[in-house]
Amino acid sequence: MNALQTVVRHRLFWPLVALLVLVVASALKSPTFLEITVRDGHLFGGPIDILRRSSVLLLVALGMTLVIATRGIDLSVGAVMAIAGAVALTQIAAAPDPGSLTTVVSAIGAALVIALLIGLFNGFLVAVVGIQPIIATLVLMTAGRGIAMLITGGNITTVTSQPFKTLASGYWLSLPVAALIAGAFFVATALVTRRTALGVLIESVGINPSASRLAGVRARTIIWTVYVVCALFACVAGFIRSADTMAADANNIGLFIELDAILAVVIGGTSLAGGKFSLTGTLVGTLVITTLTLSITILGIPANAVSLFKALVVIAVCLLQSPVVQHRMRARRRRTAPVPVEVPA
Repeated sequence: MNALQTVVRHRLFWPLVALLVLVVASALKSPTFLEITVRDGHLFGGPIDILRRSSVLLLVALGMTLVIATRGIDLSVGAVMAIAGAVALTQIAAAPDPGSLTTVVSAIGAALVIALLIGLFNGFLVAVVGIQPIIATLVLMTAGRGIAMLITGGNITTVTSQPFKTLASGYWLSLPVAALIAGAFFVATALVTRRTALGVLIESVGINPSASRLAGVRARTIIWTVYVVCALFACVAGFIRSADTMAADANNIGLFIELDAILAVVIGGTSLAGGKFSLTGTLVGTLVITTLTLSITILGIPANAVSLFKALVVIAVCLLQSPVVQHRMRARRRRTAPVPVEVPA
C-alpha cells in the first residue's frame, strides 16, 4: 500500500495517466493507431507520428524549462522561430544553388547568430536592466514577427532545398530526423544540467537569487545563459517548422507555441515560482500535449471545440497535480481508512 501511495504521489503519475488515457482512447477509435509499419526502410505509425510532431514543442519547452527554473519566462520563443525561418529561407532562396549543403549550413549559421543576439538581448533586459521577464520578452514577442516580415519583405518566402527539407521530413536509422534532433538536444541538456554544476546553479538562482549571489554564484551569468539557450533552441525549432512547409510564414510559424511550451513545463511538474526543474517531466508534458492534439483529430471532435477540449484536459491534469488537491485527497483517504482493532491476548 505504501508503495502504491508513493507512486500516486509522484509528480509524473497523473500526466502519465493522462497520456495513457489519450493513447487508449485513440487506439479504441482507430485500431491501427498503435501499429508501426516499415516502408522503404522507414518507420511509420501513430507512435512515430507523435515523436515527429513532438520535436518542435520539445525543443522550445526544454529552453523554457531552464528559464522558468530561474523564476523567468520567455514569451518571445514563437517570434524567434519566425525570425529563424525567415533568415534561413531568405538566404537559401537568394543563393545561386538552394539545394547545396553549403548554402543550407551557411543559412542555418546566420540564423543561429541572430538567435544568439536575441537571447543576449533578453538576458540583458532581465539580468542587467532588471525588467520583469514577462515584460522584457514581451518586447520581442510583439516586435519579432514584424522583424520577420521585414526580412521576408512582407511575403511568404518559399524555397526548394532537399537538405533543408530533410530537417522535417527526412529519416535516419529508420526514424524521423526531427525526432532525432529533439532527442539529441534533450540528452545533451540532461547531461549538461545533471552531470555538471549548471543544473544546481540554475535551481539556486531560482530558489533564492539573493542568497545565491552571496554564496558566490554569478546569477547574472546564469540568467543570461538560460535565455541564450532558450533562444537557440527556439531557433532550431523554427528550422524544423519552416522545413515542414518549406515556407517562411512570419505570421503563423510558432504562433502561440510559447503557451504550449509553458503548459508542457507545468504539466511536467516544474513550478513557475522557479527552483527545481524536471526535464523528464517536460518530455512527458510535451507528449501529453502532442498526443492530445492528435487524439482530438482521431476522435472526431469538432474544430470549433478543439481549444475548449484541450483546455479541459490540461486543467484536469494541473488540478490533480495541485498540492492543495493532493493534500485533500490524502486527508480524505485517512478519514475513510479502517481503524485497526487490537485483540486482547
